[in-house]
Amino acid sequence: MSSRLNPYISFADNARQAMEFYQGVFGGTLNLSTFGEFGAPDAPGADLIMHGMLETPSGYTLMGADTPPGMEHKPGENIAVSLSGDDGDELRGYWAKLCDGGTVSVPLEKQMWGDEFGMCTDKFGIGWMVNIGAPQA
Repeated sequence: MSSRLNPYISFADNARQAMEFYQGVFGGTLNLSTFGEFGAPDAPGADLIMHGMLETPSGYTLMGADTPPGMEHKPGENIAVSLSGDDGDELRGYWAKLCDGGTVSVPLEKQMWGDEFGMCTDKFGIGWMVNIGAPQA
């Protein structure tokens, strides 16, 4: 297995909904494991997500989990997810879905460096950057 870099997002008791939302955006296979599966199934929070991983047909990997009890959750801090490539139609489709119910801070449009670029915060408080470059010759 080769090394890969991907975001890992911490949620406040809504990791299942968020990861299912991202699966709806990107497609792919979603695997979710609960705290109860790896501990006491009757404990408070047993149905919360301990680890989730989405692997998409485009090769993206997104991981996430609910914040464990006793740890502070700071939504949206210190994380942004970057999507970049040259398939404009695909990236614009992701952009539209990610913005649905969220907030656009930089509209997806041509920038001074020549690419299309935009920034938004989705309905779960996660920041996204989309960069569409010219197709490589």
